[in-house]
Parts: sequence; C-alpha cells; structure tokens
Amino acid sequence: MQIQSNDLPVVVIGAGPVGLAAAAHLLVRNLRPVVLEAGADIASSIRSWSHVRLFSPWRYDVDRAAASLLEPRGWVAPDPEALPTGADLLERYLRPLAQVPAIASALRLDARVVAISRLGTDKVKTAARGDVPFVVRTRGSDGVERELLARAVLDASGTWATPNPLGASGLPALGEASLADRIHYGIPDVLGRDRQRYAGRTTLVVGAGHSAANTILALVELAEDAPGTRVIWTTRGSNLARVFGGGDADGLPERGKLGARLRSLVSSGDLKLVSELRITEVAEDRGRLAVRGHGPGGPLALDGIDRIVAATGQRPALDIARELRVEVDPALESVRALAPLIDPNEHSCGTVRPHGEAELRQPEPGFYVVGGKSYGRAPTFLLATGYEQVRSVVAYLAGDHAAAERVELDLPETGVCSTSASPGASGCCPPTEAAKAPTRADVADDAGSPCCAPRAETPRKAAEKASCC
Repeated sequence: MQIQSNDLPVVVIGAGPVGLAAAAHLLVRNLRPVVLEAGADIASSIRSWSHVRLFSPWRYDVDRAAASLLEPRGWVAPDPEALPTGADLLERYLRPLAQVPAIASALRLDARVVAISRLGTDKVKTAARGDVPFVVRTRGSDGVERELLARAVLDASGTWATPNPLGASGLPALGEASLADRIHYGIPDVLGRDRQRYAGRTTLVVGAGHSAANTILALVELAEDAPGTRVIWTTRGSNLARVFGGGDADGLPERGKLGARLRSLVSSGDLKLVSELRITEVAEDRGRLAVRGHGPGGPLALDGIDRIVAATGQRPALDIARELRVEVDPALESVRALAPLIDPNEHSCGTVRPHGEAELRQPEPGFYVVGGKSYGRAPTFLLATGYEQVRSVVAYLAGDHAAAERVELDLPETGVCSTSASPGASGCCPPTEAAKAPTRADVADDAGSPCCAPRAETPRKAAEKASCC
C-alpha cells in the first residue's frame, strides 16, 4: 500500500517555546502536528533555569499564533514590557499553551528522538526522495523504541542539554569527567535551591556570555550575605564586548544593564578576571580543585577552587539526522546559510536579522532545524527569532509561499556589532574597507558589510530591514 505523505502529520521535535509555537502555527494552518518531547514534562530545559530572569520582555516572548489559540480560552497576556523569569515563561505561557486541547492531543512526552530517516530509503538514494515519508524513531524511559511517519520534520530540540566542555580544545579537560560532581554546566540557582553549594566557597565561573554574567552577579550578591564567598571569572578570549554589551544603546535595556554591572565590577577590582586562559586540566588538590591551562605568558594555574560553573555555551546534537541530507556549517554546526551572519569570528552582533524558510531550507526536502539549534554553537538566540522561523517554515509547508518569504519581525539591536575588519566599531554597519581580503560573510553578502547586507541568494532582499540584529 502506497503511503501519501500529505496525509501524515508534521513532527515537531521538542516541546519548548519554539516547538510549541510551531505546533500552534501548524494548527492555525490546518496542518496536523505531533510534538515529541524527550522529558517527562514540557520545556525541560527551561525548568533547569527557571530562576533566571530573561532580559527580553514579554512582547518578544509570546508567539502570535500561540496567543490566538490561548485567548479564546480566557488567557490574558502578561504585561508586554514586564520581564519574565523562566518559571513565569513556563507557568504563565507554555503550560497553558500545552493544555490547549489540540496541542495536548498532539503532545507525546517521554519520547526521545534517536534517529530520523526516510521510509525504506537510506541517505544514498536520490530518486523521488522527497515523495517518501520520514520515519522518526523514538525511545522512551522504558527503553522501548517506536516509530512514526511524518510528511515533514521540524527539529526544535535546542542545545541546552549538550553543553560545551571546559577544555579549550573543544574536548573535556583532563580530569573534567571524573570531577563532574563539582562542575555545574549552565546557570545554577545560586540564591535559591543551590545556595548551600556556593555560600562560603570559592567558585570559578568560566565563560564570556550572558549565562556567565548572570551567575557572577548572583554570586556577588550571595557574597554580601555569606562571608567567605568568592568568585573568580575566567574567559578564553580577551574581547568581552559581547558580554559587556551596548549599555544604553541596547534595544533590550536589561541586557545592557547586565553587561554594565559586570563591567563595573571588573573595573573596580571587586571581581577577579583572568582572561585568555585556555583550560587543559582540572585536578583535585588537597580536597579542592585546581584548574590548569595556558595564558598569554605561558602555563597558568588557578588553585583553591571549590566549585566550577561552566557557562561555556552549548553545541547541537547532530546524530539524529545522520541518515538525512543536511548541510551544517563546518565550524559553527549551525544551519549553513545562517553562519555568515552569526559567526563570532567575523562579527559580534548579538543576533541575526529575521529570517525564515528560505535560509533554513535543507537539501532534505521537508526537514528543518529551527530555534536555538539552528544557530549551532553560535551564541545569543532570542525566542522571537525562533517564532519567526517557524511561522515562515509552516507557511511554506502549507503552500503559502508569499507569507513564507515575508519578514514579520523587527528585533531589538544589541548596541554592539563589530566586524573583524573593524574591531573597534560599535555601530551596526561599520565602514567597508576596500583593501581587506574577502571573508566568508563578504562572499555571502556581496552588497558590502557582512553585518548588514542582505544575502544575495535569498528572495527577501526588498523586504528585509538592513539590520544585523
């Protein structure tokens, strides 16, 4: 019996903000979603940082299609200018959204996706590939594997569960695995449930992003009440423009304030900063930890550490798509077309301008990586960017190509955006230098600045705002 793909559901991997938004858009477009969530509850990653306050207000955190399903059920949108915590996001928005009957019936918890392929067709076969349904294999906590068929797959599984290690080589530092019980990956609840682990102790925070900044500021606050609490901050690089931020020029004021507070602590000497430390080893030394590596002047060691917070970013899990034809950037592991816009080797823009189906399209028809995972190892992904991604992708799947090509989002700028050609620039569009060698971003953006120019191969040039952020 021949299976018609159009009669099958669209599988969404991940029941976080972007995954649930994708389900909402599919329902609004009269397409049938099935949402697969690895955890026992929705938004398992957000629960791990539920204590953290977002720097993006509610108006950037609620998807429009999701709101259209919630409002008829009496849901009242939060104050658009208020700043939610992760717990607020979960309980005031995502939980009610998951309880919408059409989404609740599409949600399958404890269903970890372990592989995706085409039914009876491996990666090598080309003929009529796009006409064959996807087969999505899952594994539950009971170890039982199951399969379901899909007309399309949207991977919104994120990267939070696959953090980068401490080792500067991209591999775990020597000793890191054996001492993992004293290392926290992500953002610990320093002032709440994890307080006793950090009070009166010395903590090393590793990383140069907003997760590191949040943890440092919480530890500094804890030190005011708990004598003996010390914090040391170390980064691999020396350019901290991204984490210090654009101050008053940041379109998200709380993000600007976060960086300004951190900069002030470093400038005043109240926070010890060890920059350009490339960690190679973590060892136990007389009951405490010693971190060893290389600094600008040679070998460098930090001793007397009780706990380490690894705020070193995340990386995508790529194995599930091994039997699909997927293009990822070889450096960032992001969707290939996004890499020139978000590569920290090229520029420090906080976010990429709005984009959609055209940029996310893969050689495998009907398969899309969306949300934070689409950025790969690149930092600073905003929820609103993911909402725009799935709006466009779902419009395309529904046959509304005009809507898929439209840009329906204007993101706030970071106030920090410099290219490798202009290291000191603070504006979004630094002047081009005719004599500089072309970068990968220049090749993709042949109109001039790699930060601002629309990519030549996308169909959205006339509609896009010339903004890197």
